[in-house]
Amino acid sequence: MRTATARRERCTADGGEHMAAASTLVLAAHGSRDPRFDATARRVADAVRVALPGVRIELAYLDLNEPLIGDVLARLTGDAVVVPLLFGNGFHGKIDLPGMLAAARSTNPSLSVHQTDVVGVASPVPALVDRLAEAGLSGDDGVLMIAVGSSDPSSDASIAARADELSATLGRPVELVFATRIGCDGAVVRQAVDRLLARGCSRVALSPLFLSAGLLTERVERVLDSLAAPAIVAGPVGAHRALIASILARYSRHDAVVPA
Repeated sequence: MRTATARRERCTADGGEHMAAASTLVLAAHGSRDPRFDATARRVADAVRVALPGVRIELAYLDLNEPLIGDVLARLTGDAVVVPLLFGNGFHGKIDLPGMLAAARSTNPSLSVHQTDVVGVASPVPALVDRLAEAGLSGDDGVLMIAVGSSDPSSDASIAARADELSATLGRPVELVFATRIGCDGAVVRQAVDRLLARGCSRVALSPLFLSAGLLTERVERVLDSLAAPAIVAGPVGAHRALIASILARYSRHDAVVPA
């Protein structure tokens, strides 16, 4: 299979052949005040660089971290493909990021930039399954899946569908809680745990659909700890191969590059 560095196109003007430069790949992460988020996003970017040798990879943030999306796009020329490191397609993917790209096009005429679907379009369930296995998931555990909630109902619905998929894959109950909406004193988390225990689960396994551990995941963990119920906590998605594969697929569809 052809890689980005080996891709060739025929030059129809003179009948010769030349190397076609691959588009710059910009990974657009949300950003966080928690330093673990930046460290995790950089590991993801490094994994993509290994998978796409010869392609320029830039990591940028919508907020809270630097460099910001606008600053990165301002210094680029030629073609760029922006892949949102988001699991749900809500406000950031539909409104916020497209607005930033539109502003970049208006101020940087030397740039041709396109946005792909969010990485969550490809199922993150294989990553969640592996992280749960790493944490020691057993046959009678119930799963408490947590994700970032959205003001966009369709985004929340897509995450709920992933929870159903995780339940079908594992063959056990999965309760979904949006970490941005856990209620007063974590009442929503308590209710979800009660439902899992009422269904005969002997232990609760926390499964975060997050790129990185951070303030939101720890907020849910503190509520879980306060319940004194038997529990394990799986790691976030991080630089899992399923996430990297989703990034490559999003990029290749816009750049006409087939990664090796």
